[in-house]
Amino acid sequence: MFQRLVSHNDDIKRLVEKGYAVGFDSNYLVIRDIPYLDQQLHLRTGSFVSKIMFIDQNKVTQDDHQVYFAGSVPYNFEGKPIPNLGGGPVRLPLSENSKDVIVERSFSNKPRKTGRFSDFFEKIESYVSIISGPAMEKYDVNPYTYRIVEQAQEDSVFKFQDTLSSRAEISDLSAKFKDDVIAIIGLGGTGSYVLDFLVKTPVREVRIFDIDPYYVHNVFRSPGRLQSDELGKLKVEVYGSRYENFRNGLKAEPKFIDETSKDDFSDVTFAFVCVDKGTSRAGIIELLVSMKIPFIDVGMGLSRKNGKLKGMARTSYFSTDENQIAKEKEMVPLTDNPDDVYKTNIQIGELNALNASLAVIRYKQLRGFYMESVANYDLLFDISDMKIVGSDLTDNQNDEV
Repeated sequence: MFQRLVSHNDDIKRLVEKGYAVGFDSNYLVIRDIPYLDQQLHLRTGSFVSKIMFIDQNKVTQDDHQVYFAGSVPYNFEGKPIPNLGGGPVRLPLSENSKDVIVERSFSNKPRKTGRFSDFFEKIESYVSIISGPAMEKYDVNPYTYRIVEQAQEDSVFKFQDTLSSRAEISDLSAKFKDDVIAIIGLGGTGSYVLDFLVKTPVREVRIFDIDPYYVHNVFRSPGRLQSDELGKLKVEVYGSRYENFRNGLKAEPKFIDETSKDDFSDVTFAFVCVDKGTSRAGIIELLVSMKIPFIDVGMGLSRKNGKLKGMARTSYFSTDENQIAKEKEMVPLTDNPDDVYKTNIQIGELNALNASLAVIRYKQLRGFYMESVANYDLLFDISDMKIVGSDLTDNQNDEV
């Protein structure tokens, strides 16, 4: 990463050539060996950290005019904090590769004429003159150590830089998914949206299973664009092709999953069951329960009444607790109604997406990404009153959430 970015970005190359200790951590530019004065006018050394925005695989630009600082408050010759820096105390978790850089605060100082730095070189030079100037003069030091800090980067499942996490400052939270192997069973309306959300989540691997072909009606309740040559192909082939240029660790299998499919679920840590037949669901649940794999089952029931659609979307979480599993089995259909052959299967794209969103949000709660105030096992969204109702094992009554 170091050589690639230096060779394709002149401003970063200029920083290296001038002698700055340039390094990278995920989607951050890190400049170490920055001298400054503390309140007692003692010489201290800190680091600048700045967000990187990737234009493509090789070209980067700055996110804004601010920088983060690993160090205490910098002072001037009079023993007063350097003025006009803005910002304030802040924490920014970096990876293990940069455990020597403990971000404590941010600074905000815009160029007076333009209000924006032209590139990283101008930005770092400006902050160095403000923050390091007193130390450089008093102790005859400078930040030009020519130190190369090329840390080994953690392998990423993505084929593009995950600038979303760095921009939102949630890289430490996103790391909670790095060991997960996720199985998605069924790529219909809801399952296809679950897949779309999870391929953009840094889980180690996503395994998708479906045996059905991709037809025109699937286009109207699934994410992404359509290419005419996709029609008639297997869904796993279509979706595998769509996402193969985005991430590694996507495994597509045209298989029917039941209690005999244990070999396909070795190392799976969590699963999403997105099927619409009760008998199929029953076999899948038996498999996952026997292998002690927690999972979320989704379902939707819509009907037409008085010229309008009504119904619910359901999200049910199955843990590995036997009592909870038994309770959840009462909530989900495990058989097929003979009358369903005459019933119109109504599914609408936005409700499929909502059902998938609830399922993925619930999974991310379980991993500690989102806050969880109530451990709901079931979530029901009623389209008529736009309310989501949840229930857990501690209460037989439903609680609105």
